[in-house]
Amino acid sequence: MTGGQERTDGGFGTDHELAARLATEAGELLLGVRVEFADATAAERKDAGDKRAHDFLMAALSAERPDDAVLSEEATAEEHANTARLSAERVWIVDPLDGTREFSELGREDWAVHVALWQSGELVAGAVALPAQGVTLATPDVPPPPAGPAAPRIIVSRTRPPAIALAVREALNGTLVEMGSAGAKVAAVVQGVADAYVHGGGQYEWDSAAPVAVARAAGLFTSRLDGSVLRYNQADVLLPDLIVCRPELADAILAVTTAH
Repeated sequence: MTGGQERTDGGFGTDHELAARLATEAGELLLGVRVEFADATAAERKDAGDKRAHDFLMAALSAERPDDAVLSEEATAEEHANTARLSAERVWIVDPLDGTREFSELGREDWAVHVALWQSGELVAGAVALPAQGVTLATPDVPPPPAGPAAPRIIVSRTRPPAIALAVREALNGTLVEMGSAGAKVAAVVQGVADAYVHGGGQYEWDSAAPVAVARAAGLFTSRLDGSVLRYNQADVLLPDLIVCRPELADAILAVTTAH
């Protein structure tokens, strides 16, 4: 990774360090929201978590990288439609709370905070915090996962496993691992809990930007289902499919996904 990783505006550290710190601090804030809203409804807990994490990240990035643009899942429709970011050199792509369903279910650990930086056409820094696990995975130094079993573990949504992932599982004689949150799924591949994440059910840039940055830093393969490059800071923020897997599985997985 190049570019933004060396920026040290205002003495706040490199972009890698900033992404890791903000993701971690937003996660700590969200753990506090869980405690505060323990007796509230799941919907109230979701809404409070989304808003507070978004407000925190927007204020922090405004203070520490005031010249950069930001694309957040929780921005208003008008902010999403603002095309100014398309001409910006640097754009932070954040998901303040990835996996709101899991966050709202007290005791679940498979939710995340995503903070990524796109610069001049590339993801150059990223962090995925898993607050309930006490873990933050951040560029530039992400250890590769340990060796996996002979039968690859394909990670899927616990509520809506896509047909393409089931086809990959069958073709590779693998097993399924169910989990929420795109960030938690990619983190599971990075950590060696699973071997591949194959998604075809619809996502947006903020769902995968930070996880993909972290996965690439760990030496994992990433692409669209058709094998094309994942592109960020586009006019249309829909980025509906992706593959994140151990590099040795990429050809076998692409043989399935490109045939469908």
